[in-house]
Amino acid sequence: MNEKDFAELSAGHALAALSPEDERAYQDALAAHPEWQDQVDADAQVAGFLAEGAGEEAPPADLRARLLEQISGMPQAPARAAAAVPVAAEPAVESAPAPADEPVVAGPPTEAIQAVQRRNWTRGLFALVASAALLVGIGWGVGSLVEQARTPLEVQALEQIEAAPDAQTVTGQFTDGGEAVLHWSDELDKVVLTTDDAPEIPSDRSFELWFIRGDQPISAGVFDPSDEVTALLSGEFQPGDIVAVTVEQKGGSPDGSPTTDPIITIPTA
Repeated sequence: MNEKDFAELSAGHALAALSPEDERAYQDALAAHPEWQDQVDADAQVAGFLAEGAGEEAPPADLRARLLEQISGMPQAPARAAAAVPVAAEPAVESAPAPADEPVVAGPPTEAIQAVQRRNWTRGLFALVASAALLVGIGWGVGSLVEQARTPLEVQALEQIEAAPDAQTVTGQFTDGGEAVLHWSDELDKVVLTTDDAPEIPSDRSFELWFIRGDQPISAGVFDPSDEVTALLSGEFQPGDIVAVTVEQKGGSPDGSPTTDPIITIPTA
């Protein structure tokens, strides 16, 4: 066994994820190579961080992005092949024993392949656990990482606004009588529109958001009809802007100016 193979077994041992056969191989290899103990100690320390956690400390601002990029680049185990079609058994043929210096793999080749895949998966999992342990060590839980990775940006923005000390909300009415709520924070420079009353529009049309600054309309993105809308406005928000919504062609106004009258306007001052 080489050191790379042992490193994968060491990862599985630290996670208590080895099969009995791999655990025996791990113990035998460690006994034969005591110089590999440093690998064992390092893996055990990472697993310990994950299990016990540590004091809270604010993570660097770019940590989540860097970590997700590293995780997404991790090699993945190949997909499990479809079940083989049974074939008729062939007569047994005696073969010469393998030379003493060549390892003999017991069982059919597929078992050896599965063993390699299992160990690669174990090491890959440990790399993820090590990354998670880093987050736990700085008080940023694994659950937070996964949850934020799955949460749409507009929902994250709304949660941030609601938690901001200067959070403000104003309710406005569509021309057909429905309501929408504007949420914003001057400090965060973020604005989100939410509604479950947006009027029905043709499928070849979109709602377009606007900042009205004086007499100047500034496009702030588009959103399509939905039962529940959470729309994050793009662009720079300035206190005192009026937020408006118009109905435009699919994808938004072609020239950057409204082509219809607003169906709702909400002041922020």
